[in-house]
Amino acid sequence: MTVDSSDEAFLLLHPDVQHHIANTLRWDGLRESQSAAIEPVLSGQDLVILAPTAGGKTEAVVFPLLSRMASEDWQGVSVLYVCPLRALLNNLGPRVAEYAAWLGRSSAVWHGDVSQPERQRIVANRPDILLTTPESLEAVLVSTKTDTRALFADLRVVVIDEVHSFAGDDRGWHLLAVLERLSRLAKRPLQRIGLSATVGNPAEMVEWLQGSSKDRPRAVVEPKPQQSAAQPEVEVDYVGSIPNAARVIAALHRGEKRLVFVDSRRRAEELGAALLEAGVETYLSHSSLSAAERRRSEAAFADSRGTVIVATSTLELGIDIGDLHRVIQVGPPRTVASFLQRLGRTGRRTGATRNCLFLAIDSEEVLPTFGMLHCWARGWVEPVVPPPVPRHIVAQQFLALCLQEGKLTFDSASRWWGSLPIFDDDAAGILDNLRRAGFLVRDGDYLIIGPEAERRFGHRYFSDLTAVFSAPPEFIVLAGNDEIGTVGTDLLAERTDDAIVLLLAGRSWQVDNIDWRRRRCWVVEVGDGGRAKWSGTASDWSYELARGMRAVLLGEDVPGVRVTDRAARVLLAQRTVYSQAVSPDRLIVTMSDDDGARWWTWAGTTANRTLHASFPDLFEPAQRINDKAIRLRSGLDIEDLGALRTGRTLVLPRVSLNALSGLKFSTALPEALAMDTLSRRLGNLPIAQSVIDERRQIRSDC
Repeated sequence: MTVDSSDEAFLLLHPDVQHHIANTLRWDGLRESQSAAIEPVLSGQDLVILAPTAGGKTEAVVFPLLSRMASEDWQGVSVLYVCPLRALLNNLGPRVAEYAAWLGRSSAVWHGDVSQPERQRIVANRPDILLTTPESLEAVLVSTKTDTRALFADLRVVVIDEVHSFAGDDRGWHLLAVLERLSRLAKRPLQRIGLSATVGNPAEMVEWLQGSSKDRPRAVVEPKPQQSAAQPEVEVDYVGSIPNAARVIAALHRGEKRLVFVDSRRRAEELGAALLEAGVETYLSHSSLSAAERRRSEAAFADSRGTVIVATSTLELGIDIGDLHRVIQVGPPRTVASFLQRLGRTGRRTGATRNCLFLAIDSEEVLPTFGMLHCWARGWVEPVVPPPVPRHIVAQQFLALCLQEGKLTFDSASRWWGSLPIFDDDAAGILDNLRRAGFLVRDGDYLIIGPEAERRFGHRYFSDLTAVFSAPPEFIVLAGNDEIGTVGTDLLAERTDDAIVLLLAGRSWQVDNIDWRRRRCWVVEVGDGGRAKWSGTASDWSYELARGMRAVLLGEDVPGVRVTDRAARVLLAQRTVYSQAVSPDRLIVTMSDDDGARWWTWAGTTANRTLHASFPDLFEPAQRINDKAIRLRSGLDIEDLGALRTGRTLVLPRVSLNALSGLKFSTALPEALAMDTLSRRLGNLPIAQSVIDERRQIRSDC
């Protein structure tokens, strides 16, 4: 078979790579993003490659890297391929290994589930491509069992898959810091390539990805919009309950494979159990199921027809679950980017159309669903913004480097992390606090790990230090020797005279025995019943999505979206309920004897927190801040609202000491810095100021 000879980029690939694309894969051409990526990858530029889900991003980067590997005679571990999920690594591993074998090269997967003998084999016979996670990279760097300088001496390129999933939280800062350390070990700058389907600000993303090497050439590979692409089929329905959602899913699209996304593990379990009761072949995937249980579900789903898999965001990314017909979203996703990832799961077959059916469980889910779709229909996607002032990551990095090197010098920040922006003026104070608090202790001219670091993070050779996110403590659930998953501690701790029955993996389990010290419980499967419960916090709604809701309430349609009669009735009722809370050209303050007084900002959660903190004399102190409105103090005079027009300086939300438990490594920071870090993440000063500057109207006795 021949590939289109007019594709000049294809001819830049190594002849062996060309041969296998044409004769092994039997492709008759490359996709646009794959062709566009070849030259910048071959020339060593840092770049972000954007392509739809299943758009061939892996091939876009692996083919030219294999070409360089052959033509430049790279040896040893020359390419790191970093993924956010172990499941994604397991999915990609065989495909990358097949491509590498074309040129007599090798690849390997390294993460927490890989056995010690397999890790030893990888170290002894270094693969050309190593697929891993940031946490596993950190674990390798701090390990005394691995010669990291030898392992990474030949490293040249780092590929970051689903880069948007890193950049939006602290895992991104941690990854950048680890890459700076790897660059010093390899004694060369590393080419950095990010892959994503959905980034609203790709130019800023590639610059962020460069870390301290912003003088290197960079580029964005983004395919042109396809004018002829079919409009996706998007529909919104209102069903009112989980059992009703199960009945609708069971009745619709029988004989087709359906992927159902939900917003929580608890909802996944409840919906999965309801679907099984309705006679639907159903599988589950979420983070509290064991790796073996998830693999079983995903493999069975991939090989079946007429089945349903219910998943949280674990299946939002590019894990292959076979040919998929339908995506169903129960409740609204919190971002447009998340919706696009899920929508992109469909429409991959020839002649198929991308599709998504939204099912609202209660009336409060209808408005945010339409608000999100309003933003999507107008082409808006969230910019990926790294969280500000990640000082706790700086503390973690000092401790990790001390473990890596055995000792730490006082100029480590400038030597190991260069100009990475997180190592700013606060770094010296953080290092000093680590010494004063006993996390590090002085040994002559050096610092070494101290007793406080041993006490807080030393379990299993500092394994807790390798991950920058915290997870609430959970119990491992075992049926005999088979691990089913984990459950929240509070579910097992609830006092009851009846037997405890859990809902996990869509099945019911009666607790037989609990080992409180080792955090394990043994169960036996029973017929039905049970509860699912985990700790967690709700995500904030953004300013843009809140304004999308406001636009929908004001009567704006969402083009390209079908609305069932049930959903239309609920939306009409919502427009009636909020009719006095919206205006097309100003914000509304409602003053009512029955419902109290509210300022309807439609500004998003972080901006409303900032406004609430900045005007304590105007707002009720004890209230749960949401994205739509802030409750005013009872008995407030209309004239008092003039304070909102003064030049008062806005302040960030105040946080309690208890809240710091959600910021991992906060104990290694000076208390004031830790609290300021959390405050900056909970508030939004610019948007709060813009809301104050908007015109307002008072509506009394609404």
